[in-house]
Amino acid sequence: MLHGMNVSRLFPFRLIFTIVAIMTVQALRWQDSFRATVAIQPASCSNYQLRDFPGHTSEVFSVAFSPDGRYALAGSNDWTARLWDIQTGREVHIFTGHTGGITSVAFSSDGKYALTSSIDSTARLWNTQTGKTVRTFMGSSVILFSVAISPDGKYVLAGSGDKTAWLWDARTGQVLRSFAGHSLPVTSVAFSPDGKYVLTGSRDQTARLWDAQTAQLIRAFAGHKKAITSVAFSPDGKYILTGSLDKTAVLWNVQTGVPIRTLIGHTGAVTSVAFSPNGEYILAGSDDMTARLWYLGQMDQAAWIFSGDTDAVWGVAFSPDGKYVLTGDRKQIVRLWDFGWITKNCTPAPFPLAR
Repeated sequence: MLHGMNVSRLFPFRLIFTIVAIMTVQALRWQDSFRATVAIQPASCSNYQLRDFPGHTSEVFSVAFSPDGRYALAGSNDWTARLWDIQTGREVHIFTGHTGGITSVAFSSDGKYALTSSIDSTARLWNTQTGKTVRTFMGSSVILFSVAISPDGKYVLAGSGDKTAWLWDARTGQVLRSFAGHSLPVTSVAFSPDGKYVLTGSRDQTARLWDAQTAQLIRAFAGHKKAITSVAFSPDGKYILTGSLDKTAVLWNVQTGVPIRTLIGHTGAVTSVAFSPNGEYILAGSDDMTARLWYLGQMDQAAWIFSGDTDAVWGVAFSPDGKYVLTGDRKQIVRLWDFGWITKNCTPAPFPLAR
């Protein structure tokens, strides 16, 4: 007896109260974990992988985070792009319609659209809410290797096997201009953060900077010994990064065209590169089955290596808040890594990576 009341009568009320309390706590935890972390922690400093996003049935060539950091996007040689919820791991959409492997993926700055390029010579814009094709961009007669959306969402850019980069009006699909001057296929493209410039990387071992409105060549970046596979702008637009089959990534000064640092250490081709949102870290994926990360704030280049049950890493990306890293690999898997956790809890492994 409890104050004259039968305990058995209290049990249903306690059960209901417990369930409500658990649900409330779980809801709060979910909200907090979404803001701070992905509800799970790395197993150790030797394994900071959080989650796999399975589903693709062929190699993953490219990955991207949505601007709000809630979703992961990947393009694969299985002719599809897939969108997952980062928090739950749930597959949200499969984007189907291309008739060849998807070589590159990107988000619009508002996150409402996803952009893909393909071996089928087209680029497609997709509605991320419905998963439906909004527009198809045509013009090139050969493979499109890479794709980008201008920061204002008005233009679509793609690097082509025809040695040029194509620019379309994102709203109408009309071809506006092409950037011609490379002597071999254009493998990677990017817009500057202010949208005024276009960057292209090519198998001809050079990267080139162009005026986005006039297609006039401003500067060429030469120094790699083999084909360039990937290019990126730093968040402030002062630097560019190039990755190459020569196993290096190079940091360049945009204004002078002079290389600032060559990042070495990969034992295979560098396939993809990215800057962290604060511009302090550089990430590179490689055929050597790892992604490596360098801290630009110190000359001895202490770094972390993302490795494990991976294959050749062909796509890398930072989350908008800089806490997470995505990789896509030849094993058909997209992997989420906790970069924020390792920088707080793990000692970086120093090794010679710059010259």
